[in-house]
Order: sequence, then C-alpha cells, then structure tokens
Amino acid sequence: MSSLPQRQRVGAYAVLLRERAGRIEVLLSRLAPKVSRTELWTLPGGGVDHGEDPRLAVVREIHEETGLDATVSETAHVYSSHLPRASRDGQLVNAHAIRIVFAGWVAPDAPEPRVLEVDGSTVDAAWKPFDDVLSGAVPTAGLVGEALADHLPFRLQRVAAYAVVLRGTDILLTRLSARAAHPGRWTLPGGGIDHGEHPSVALAREVEEECGLACEVGALVGVHDTHFSGTAPSGRLEDYHGVHLLFAATVGEGEPTVREVDGTTESAAWVPVADVRTGRVEVLDVVTYALEVVS
Repeated sequence: MSSLPQRQRVGAYAVLLRERAGRIEVLLSRLAPKVSRTELWTLPGGGVDHGEDPRLAVVREIHEETGLDATVSETAHVYSSHLPRASRDGQLVNAHAIRIVFAGWVAPDAPEPRVLEVDGSTVDAAWKPFDDVLSGAVPTAGLVGEALADHLPFRLQRVAAYAVVLRGTDILLTRLSARAAHPGRWTLPGGGIDHGEHPSVALAREVEEECGLACEVGALVGVHDTHFSGTAPSGRLEDYHGVHLLFAATVGEGEPTVREVDGTTESAAWVPVADVRTGRVEVLDVVTYALEVVS
C-alpha cells in the first residue's frame, strides 16, 4: 500500500436529530450513483476547502445538500479511515479520510429537506427514523453508525423558579407557545435562573415578562422535577432534566398580559382551580404538584 499514490481528505459532517410524534429522526443525504451504485445514505457534509473553517464548511454543505440552515456545535468528534480505494478517476490510491463530525440542529419549523446542489455527490435528503438507521433498515455508510453512537441527544439540566399565585378560587397560569416543548399546555409563571442570579430575583423578573405584573416572592413551598427528551426552541433535540423551585407569591393589581416577545409563553390568565383539578384545562405536572403542596 505504501507504493500507492497518497490522498488525504478532510471532511466536515453533522448529526442532526429531531423528534416528531414521539419518534427520533436523523437527517441523512443519499449518495449519488456516481459515488455509490446501490442506495446508500450518509451524514450531510463534505470536503473542507483549503483555509476554510470546518464549522463554516459543514453549514455550507448542509445547505447545499438539504436546503436547510443549520446551527452546529462548538466541539466535534474526529474519525480517521485509512485504506486503499479507487479514486473517482478509477486509480487505486492510499486514501486517508479525516472526518470531523459536529452535532447540529435546525429550527423546529424548518421546511422539508431538498437538494440544492446540482450534479453533486448527493441526490436526495430526508429525515429517517433513528431506529431504522441503527437496525440497518436504512442502508448507510460506515460513518453514520459510528457517529450516531457518539451523538446522543444533548443532555441539559436546567434550574428554574416558578410562582404559585392564588386569588380566591383561581390560580395564575401561563400557556406555552409553539416554541415550547409542550405547546398549548398551561404551566406556572416563571422560568430559568441565570448564572449567579438569586431565585427570587429571577422569579420576579420572569413573572413580569410573562404576566406583566409586579411579583412579591414568598417562601419556598416545594421542589419538583421533570425528565424527558424533546425539541428545544432552538430546534436542538435534548435529553432534558428540569429542576423546579416553587415559591408562594403575590402579584400586583391588573390583568395578566404577556410582555415577552417570541418567547415560550403565548398567554397568561387566572384559571379556576376546579378546571385544573377536573382536567378541563390541560396543565403540566408542575401545576398539579403545586396545588397538592399548597392545599
């Protein structure tokens, strides 16, 4: 093999995952007949041009091969393949492929993928069921299985503060927007605590953003948590663990009005507790838990 002409190629690729109807899917590109005579799918990506940043290269390649605008991670896994192979001109060469594989994601409302590149190395792009790819039901290049083993859903743990605000027989709730993991459901007003921020300060800020009301934070009444996999507002698939600090709180006069623009909250309202208990209003578990600890 040492006597063969040496060819080295650096490529940048991405593993893009999404969740649809409870099923995880991975974005793949189908290799053109000039590259593979049989049906073969691979990760979107391609060669890094001389002097090109690999992160910019993979974003460019994803757009050319799928028509989608992607965001990719800061870090990546690197894979190396070294073997004799025939080049495109039919010559047997001593080939060394270095493949840089990033995690990537696209917006939740991104259109269906379609190839933009003309006469390129791929002829189709599609979201394929993750389980079908792993089982071999979808024929894939060797890089796919290797990379998927290293690119499980991003793990995120988030600490948030929420307000339990009662007014007579009503409780103050906010309804989640299409950008949230559970759109249309109602939850407690509140949100994530910024690094270095006191939970009570974070809660007062969040209540004002989501309800337009001044908030006085009282005592901690409970701690709730949730764990699930889903799509974040950014489009990234996440293995999510939320830790929720629940505080008793009161709010100022006036009707709740959402002030946050393009956030995860679409409306805020006083909701009868009876409607929550009977299931007439669909709520997250944290609301049910809150009513249990304050009753």
